[in-house]
Amino acid sequence: MKNAQDRKEFTNDGELKKRLTETQYAVTQGCGTEPPFDNEFWDNHEPGLYVDVVSGIPLFSSADKFDSGSGWPSFTRPVTDDAVREIADASHGMVRTEIKSSLANSHLGHVFDDGPAPTGLRYCVNSAALDFVPLSRMEEKGYGPWIPAVSRGADGNRKTESALFAAGCFWGTEGYFRQLDGVISTEVGYSGGSVSFPSYEQVCAGTTGHAETIRVDFDPSKIGYRDLLYHFFRMHDPTSLNRQGGDVGTQYRSAVFAIGASQRAEALSVMDELNVDPDRPIVTEVREAGPFFAAETYHQDYLEKNPGGYCHVNLALARRPLSEH
Repeated sequence: MKNAQDRKEFTNDGELKKRLTETQYAVTQGCGTEPPFDNEFWDNHEPGLYVDVVSGIPLFSSADKFDSGSGWPSFTRPVTDDAVREIADASHGMVRTEIKSSLANSHLGHVFDDGPAPTGLRYCVNSAALDFVPLSRMEEKGYGPWIPAVSRGADGNRKTESALFAAGCFWGTEGYFRQLDGVISTEVGYSGGSVSFPSYEQVCAGTTGHAETIRVDFDPSKIGYRDLLYHFFRMHDPTSLNRQGGDVGTQYRSAVFAIGASQRAEALSVMDELNVDPDRPIVTEVREAGPFFAAETYHQDYLEKNPGGYCHVNLALARRPLSEH
């Protein structure tokens, strides 16, 4: 979920003026408009991900970009359902629909109903409101979970989807999820914080806001996201605040970093279903996903490389049917 602290981090005016160019600040904070055909991305045809220049949250995929002839970057849809907010705009003597980034509230541009199929919409966006992450660098920049959205075929089908979970020490969390049928690959890392490319030492200090997180790439035809959520809530204690096993700190919090509105809705639905004990309420954080930064190599597949290593998870649970939880 979006919270006040998230928004505060991205709306400190003094910090924004230092970090953004004059044009970026004028567009995102002053609802300005840059010149058509004289901006960075209107004619960019490279595959990749367009993210909010203020918060870094993914906004649009190159797979949905088209040449509208307007001179501004144009897209048929956001990369996730809740990436942008729509607001009625009656300025300049006309009624339009303004679009802003959901997390940082940055002005992006406007959406019109004169776009091509499949949506019939045209999200007309200022380049100055965007950063571009090329497909070839998405993994290293922390945007690996969005690779399917960029590299999907023309039919829009995705044969692989990703999920991001935090459930205490990521060694045991990975050891659990890698056993599930339908899980293609796993990777441990850090998400939910405010520092790019944090080190393990920085995260352990508890000052970056990150949680130890696992990225799960899965085949939705074999295991659905909802079943992954049931496994997630079963394999750790979601009623424990900032603690799992012997590990204590916000980096060990329980969290679902949802990639899109559908994942967020599923997470809230499952949490509501399982949240039945008023004396032990579920404290899992559910919020939209931001960048995921892979952890150091020695953390990857840790329990496979170190049998008998520390683990707060009952790994045998992964081999039991969900009906037994």
